[in-house]
Amino acid sequence: MAFSSYAYLGPEGTFTEAALLQVPGAAEAHRLPVATVGAALGEVRSGRVDAAMVPIENSVEGGVSATLDAVAVGEPLRIVREELVAITFVLAARPGARLDDVRRISTHGHAWAQCRGWVHSHIPEAEYLPASSTAAAAHGLAEGAYDAAVCSPLLAERLGLAVLASDIGDVSDAVTRFILVTRPTVLPAPTGADKTSLVIPLPEDHPGALMEILDQFAARGVNLSRIESRPTGQFLGDYFFSIDADGHLADARVADALKGLHRISPNLRFLGSYARADKRPSTIAPRTSDEAFDAAESWVEGLRGGS
Repeated sequence: MAFSSYAYLGPEGTFTEAALLQVPGAAEAHRLPVATVGAALGEVRSGRVDAAMVPIENSVEGGVSATLDAVAVGEPLRIVREELVAITFVLAARPGARLDDVRRISTHGHAWAQCRGWVHSHIPEAEYLPASSTAAAAHGLAEGAYDAAVCSPLLAERLGLAVLASDIGDVSDAVTRFILVTRPTVLPAPTGADKTSLVIPLPEDHPGALMEILDQFAARGVNLSRIESRPTGQFLGDYFFSIDADGHLADARVADALKGLHRISPNLRFLGSYARADKRPSTIAPRTSDEAFDAAESWVEGLRGGS
């Protein structure tokens, strides 16, 4: 699925841009860097671009709340692809700077969370200043508001920055997952290694409410690879669940689970079915295969017909 224009969390040189460049044809397409996840999705909703690449999950910090919240409200969107990017950080500064000179560090909150152990061990007095992205922090070094930035090695090289320390992440094999989002469109074809994303409001808070939702998946043999609760913002204690389930809407077990979920939470939001970036196929028990569902449907129809 190729597009002619994309928005992404900028500025140039972010890990999000690296994820976008993994999409076939994106390097030749028009690419628009924007300051926030909301702005990237807004470009899609307005029709100014065809698709947007945004981060949604990190192997160290978990879900990216800005993305989880932004896709849960507003005009419907569809996830059509995901990409994985290995994350490596450096501590960059203006040329001539030394590690002993660093008193204030800027970067994105997720990057800081992945590097704060190293910072506390090597420059414990350093103060953290939040930035909209790792790239924004690196670009902002020239303004002099802080002494160093945590960013990607490629961006530090591209901007001619001095690298004061390399591979400063507290977890060496950290990975961030990014999603490519469009307006509602035809679903990508199932591959056998797919993922379905949903936003499920909790219509009524009562004992067992979450279990009722989870039972819809468990009874049909649908595995959940991610489930997170997020506040709706309406009032204290009002939450929705952001869920990734193994499988595609074209799979009978997934479609049947969604039917059950719709009875419980009619305002659930389907975010898309798309190929997994890791290409790991779903494990399907014989009793939850498409053939098993088809056989059960035929049996019921036979009963209704009096046979």
